[in-house]
This record gives sequence, structure tokens and C-alpha cells, in this order.
Amino acid sequence: MAALKYAGMDDTDSEDELPPGWEERSTKDGWVYYANHDEMKTQWEHPKTGKKKRCAGDLPYGWEQEIDEKGQMIYVDHINKRTTYFDPRQAFTVEDVLVKPKRYDGNTSALEILQGRDFSDRVVLITGSNSGIGFETARSFALHGAHVILACRNLSRASKAVSLIQQEWHKARIEAMMCNLASLRSVREFAESFKAKKLPLHMLVCNAAVCTQPWSLTEDGLESTFQICHLGHFLLVQCLQDVLRRSAPARVVVVSSESHRFTDLLDSCGKVDLALLSPSKNDYWSMLAYNRAKLCNILFSNELHRRLSPHGVTSNAVHPGNMMYTSIHRSWWLMTFLFTLARPFTKSMCLISD
Repeated sequence: MAALKYAGMDDTDSEDELPPGWEERSTKDGWVYYANHDEMKTQWEHPKTGKKKRCAGDLPYGWEQEIDEKGQMIYVDHINKRTTYFDPRQAFTVEDVLVKPKRYDGNTSALEILQGRDFSDRVVLITGSNSGIGFETARSFALHGAHVILACRNLSRASKAVSLIQQEWHKARIEAMMCNLASLRSVREFAESFKAKKLPLHMLVCNAAVCTQPWSLTEDGLESTFQICHLGHFLLVQCLQDVLRRSAPARVVVVSSESHRFTDLLDSCGKVDLALLSPSKNDYWSMLAYNRAKLCNILFSNELHRRLSPHGVTSNAVHPGNMMYTSIHRSWWLMTFLFTLARPFTKSMCLISD
């Protein structure tokens, strides 16, 4: 104790608390070091414990490292509009040991999963991304540096989604382009417009969908649920397949649904009945049409992976969750009512009405 008193280290109660004249700092890559203002020196070891520490993980969401006019590192909190010389990660330092991987569950958000990932060299294209799951996907990728393109049929609402994300982070690289999956002509025009940008394409997320809507035909003479949920995406991937292959490693993600289990595409003889894909008005039931389209998504994704994976392009079908509140059910009052009752128990999305 006498030695500690002589060294000026008995003025603190906590083992980890720094003695007078010492300050904890961190390097750009998160290693903690200690500065002694009295003796004008720095060291890696804690002056009391002798331990080395580093910051746990990357900067929190909304924070960014920058250099001020004096060449010193500062930390910018874009959410609260403030700057500080104190590294916010220093509140969660760990000893220089291996950190166990984090476990994810149904309460985990996309931002949490992408925490620490750098997508600044990636181009991501997402259909139906002005609301719901598509918007959260676009937002998460954009806030982690990716160049994100929102492919939506309503350009004004897509532009509003772009503005919302750029309000969160002014450096977000995000733009909107018009793509109406209910028109095969529009899909082809979108693909040509995208190619004209001379951009790579590292991830194509086929997200757009409609559900429980009344029977209608598209301008191509096909039942709208089938064309929007599946055929439009099928054509989009075919049109951009050469870009995906040039951008390898690349990925196609098809947002499907567990509802694909509640239907099939076979007739009474066990053969595929293509007439089931685009039924007449008399044979149409909205939920069944949605289920069939989602089954097509699964089959398409599996075959696409088989054909393109040797070229560095993988394909995955994903089910987003059973109790996910989005606006996809807005065409049928009964489903809207049921989802409204269930909303307090679901994971919600940021919605911009389409």
C-alpha cells in the first residue's frame, strides 16, 4: 500500500479506475493505450492492472471516425449531431482475449447482424424496397457503406425512402429507379438502364411481392400475383445474369415464404400443370395464388444456384419470419384486420405506403 501511495495510485477505489494524471485512449483499429499527462508518456498496459485491452467490436451504429483540422482523430455521432475525442467503444473494452461469436435470435435486427461489416465496395439491388422488409434491407446495407439501388414501381415513394435513409446518414449512397414487375417491358427497360450505369452487381434481392389482392391481369395478359411475385423477378435475373457473373462473387436472394408448403403445381396425374400458375378469374383464390408463386420462388432459386454457382454466383431463398408486420396484406381487409390485432406481438417494419 505504501508503494501504491507513493506512486499516486491509492486515490482510486476501483482496480480499473485510472490514477490521477492518466487518460485512456484508443487507436483507429480499437487498441487501448494509456497517456500520462504528468510524465508525457504513453503505454499499452493499464498503469494499475498491467493488462492490455481493446475495444469490443466496431463503432456503434451512427458513429464514424474522422480527422479534424489539427490532424487529430474525432468521433462523429450522426444521430445526435455531436462530435467527441472520446472513442465510444471504450465503454465496452475487453481484455486481449478471443471474443465468442454473438448469437442471434428472432429479436435480432438487420443492423445488428451487419454490425462491423464494410460493404463500401458492394452494389446491392433490391426490388420493392420503399417499405417493409425491402426498406429495412436497403437501409441496413446503405448504412454499412453499400451502393444501394431501390427498384420500385412508385418512384415518388422510393425517392421518399431514399431521403429517409440519407437523413440518417448523409454519406449513404442510395438511389431509386423505376421498375414495375407487373410489366415485362418495364423490367427489360430497367435492366438496360442499370447496365448503362456500368456498375457491378454483387447482390440482387428479389423482395417485391403482393398478396391477397383481387384477380387482375397484367399488361402481358398474366395473373398479377404470379407475375409480380415470380415471373417479373425471373426475367430480371435473366436480364442481369451477365452482370452478376462479371461481378462474382455475387449473390441472388429470393424472399419466399413458408406458405409455399401449402400448395403444389401438380395435376391429378402428378404432372406439372402450368395452367395453375396464371389461373382464370373463376379458378382464382388470392392466398393460393400467393402460395404457388412462393413455391415457384423456391424452385427457381434452387435451379439458379445449380446453374450459376460454378460461375461464382450463389442463390438463396429466405423466409423472413411468420410474424412479420408489413404492408403486403393491404389488399384484403380481413388480413389487414388480423395483422393489426397481431401487431403488438410482431417485429415491425418501417412502412411507406405504396
